[in-house]
Amino acid sequence: MPGTNLTRDEAATRSSLVDVTSYDVDLDLTLGEKVFGSLTTLRFTASEPGASTFADLVGGSELTVTLNGRELDPAEVYADSRLRLDDLAADNVLVVDARLPYSRTGEGLHRFVDPVDDRVYLYTQFEVPDARRVYTTFEQPDLKSVFTFTVTAPEHWKVVSNAPTPEPAHDADGRAVATWSFPTTERMSTYITALVAGEYHEVRDVYEGAHGTVDLGHYCRQSVKEHLDVDELVELTKQGFAFYEEAFDFPYPFGKYDQLYVPEYNMGAMENAGCVTYRDEYLPRSRQTHSFYEQRANTVLHEMAHMWFGDLVTMKWWDDLWLNESFAEWASHHALVEATRYTEAWTGFTNARKNWAYRQDQLPSTHPIAADNHDLEAVEVNFDGITYAKGASTLKQLVAWVGIEEFTAGLRAYFKAHAFGNSEFADLLRALEETSGRELSGWASEWLQTSGVNTLTPELETDDDGVLSAVRVRQSAHPDFPTLRRHRLGIGLYDLTPAGLRRRTSVEVDVRDEVTEVPALLGQRRPDLLLLNEGDLTYAKIRLDEVSLATAVAHVDTLDDSLARALLWGATWDMTRDAEMRARDFVALVLRGLRTETDMTAVGRLPMYLRTAVEHYSDPEGRDELRLMTEAGLRELLTTAEPGSDRQLAFARALAASAHGDDALGLIADLLDGTAEVPGLTLDTDLRWSLLTALARTGRADGDRIAQELARDNTISGQEHAAMARTVRPTAEAKAEAWRDAVERDDVPNETQRQIAIAFATPGQAELLAPYLERYLDVAETIWEDKGVQRASTVLEAMFPMPLASPDVVDRLDAWLETSAANPAAKRYVREGRSDMARALAARARDAG
Repeated sequence: MPGTNLTRDEAATRSSLVDVTSYDVDLDLTLGEKVFGSLTTLRFTASEPGASTFADLVGGSELTVTLNGRELDPAEVYADSRLRLDDLAADNVLVVDARLPYSRTGEGLHRFVDPVDDRVYLYTQFEVPDARRVYTTFEQPDLKSVFTFTVTAPEHWKVVSNAPTPEPAHDADGRAVATWSFPTTERMSTYITALVAGEYHEVRDVYEGAHGTVDLGHYCRQSVKEHLDVDELVELTKQGFAFYEEAFDFPYPFGKYDQLYVPEYNMGAMENAGCVTYRDEYLPRSRQTHSFYEQRANTVLHEMAHMWFGDLVTMKWWDDLWLNESFAEWASHHALVEATRYTEAWTGFTNARKNWAYRQDQLPSTHPIAADNHDLEAVEVNFDGITYAKGASTLKQLVAWVGIEEFTAGLRAYFKAHAFGNSEFADLLRALEETSGRELSGWASEWLQTSGVNTLTPELETDDDGVLSAVRVRQSAHPDFPTLRRHRLGIGLYDLTPAGLRRRTSVEVDVRDEVTEVPALLGQRRPDLLLLNEGDLTYAKIRLDEVSLATAVAHVDTLDDSLARALLWGATWDMTRDAEMRARDFVALVLRGLRTETDMTAVGRLPMYLRTAVEHYSDPEGRDELRLMTEAGLRELLTTAEPGSDRQLAFARALAASAHGDDALGLIADLLDGTAEVPGLTLDTDLRWSLLTALARTGRADGDRIAQELARDNTISGQEHAAMARTVRPTAEAKAEAWRDAVERDDVPNETQRQIAIAFATPGQAELLAPYLERYLDVAETIWEDKGVQRASTVLEAMFPMPLASPDVVDRLDAWLETSAANPAAKRYVREGRSDMARALAARARDAG
């Protein structure tokens, strides 16, 4: 039975038969806390009268179904989330009236009651295939249509959708309800339709651009409205519109633009046309560093870019998911640098997003950027570092290859040719070839249709005077993914000077095949540091020659270029992960480099890599010593940081996450109870939770202490923090409670479940986690079918028992993977965890050597 899955072939068959004229969707949100009413009138044509097809609806009850005026028996035609439609006419009208359940998993129509004030908030999340949880659909991206939504809801609510919000009509019988009859939308795919309703706070503004006026709205919960920094968000929105409309030479296509910050959101944001939803953690209640605001700005511009990439022009099928995500990822960083105050956004990209891509691309689940998404289950696990960050990195390489003006001209032609329609990658490739004059099919084949990451290694020879007599770049690839690619590459030469490590010069070259000679550098004095991929133009792991590595290790803290430092951080982290650099050496390097690192993304990310190196990649025999060395270094960084600075806050968080010894934990306890202070450090709500979680993880705070903190912060965020703090306690009872709440129960809210899952496999608690290896594998057999995509993926990815890493456990995982009949999507997560575990064991062996 197909269930909620849909194959590419089924979608192609349906789209060859059906063309959708319109949707009329009436939703009744006044039926109580469990269900809502959904009445869909779907008009469509069929190219073969008499043929059959199916419509999609998940979870429907109390159905009435009519097709072309004849009533169909739901017991006969509705099964397995599909409505069978036989004996089609040339022109058809399908009417489906149903009751549907509100979601607690963030899929479909999610319902949330704020514990602060008991106000009700609803929002939809439809990507990939979840519009069918709210109305009857043909759930595939190439069956675009227009939509007319009518919503009945309590009269004091705000109701927002893709079209401008109308004035509501109040109930004629005097009930405290009203009806919003929205105008018909532009033509779009089902997955970017949206509804947000509830007691939201609203702020309005207007963007006046070269192509006219766009009404802007910002919305959030009433209990967080004081944190809606609307001036910053409106400025960023206007900067984005001005940049994109000029760059793409195409006016914003969806009339108005509302941005809504919603609770318990599974993703960062979603590009619903004209009705963008964000997780409301983007409205921070506690102080954040610059990197948070840079990432939020990137998210805002990423979703705005989707109004063109994905919403205006939409992929025909999810094979071209990357056409949405990679392009939006590239465009948002490009816009940040060119149009906002976040002018070093590409450095943040290198320090964070690109490392995500490199890790994903070295897992056994790696796939081409243009993936073979043969069905929806394949799509749902491919929203990953390859689709987003590798794709964006590759586009950055393409821009370097063809030139930004030629690239932009191709995009403009592409939007004009396919506006409000569907396209495939070949359409974009033709547009770029025409404007650049380059043949790009070969480039596309080697970059977009292959898997794996190349490694670039410099080879240097010098004469007796220390002058370079030969410079080569050697390119290699993993044997399983042997593609060697063309790379447009910068090479930087850096020297040690009295002022520190400084760039002397740089060149750009085209690297091809296994070995590329670089004659442009011959005759140069050998530098102290030769840095491949200067400017981070290409996507590849880079290695350092012996002299350059020694220079980087000793002098990274004197290098004045933040992007160059980001490349060195990436190179040394790669080497540590690849068991080419000892974990203890990486730890020492990071602690030294953090003293002067200015990029706040690096300052936030490097301690995370540092914890992984200590807890998973270090020799267990020396781990306790390395832990103490790490926390001593972080404590020094905290106490010497400028009072009140972003760096001080970042180091406080890092110390809390890494603390094991009495000295660090004593300081944390004293800070939390107010008997000690670090000048300039404010213990706001979120930092208090970080400190308390550190104490709970080490057995110094029990359930009663967590309950006391929750009483201070009885918000949904407080409840989520408390759930995490309870989970990390080093007791069998805490693990049993966490397992029950995250894996077995269905009534735990999705974001709370996610926080529990993230905290479950706490490093250093292997003895407590040992009983859960077999339970994890047992659950993995059926969880995809039993719990659905959201809960299943959260459990399988976050609760993988990494602290149990050993050769015996790897063998057990291999045996399970060989014999299990689990869903392929579930096995993917287990296989990825197994790969990480094997990598950790190799790194430990290197660290012990």
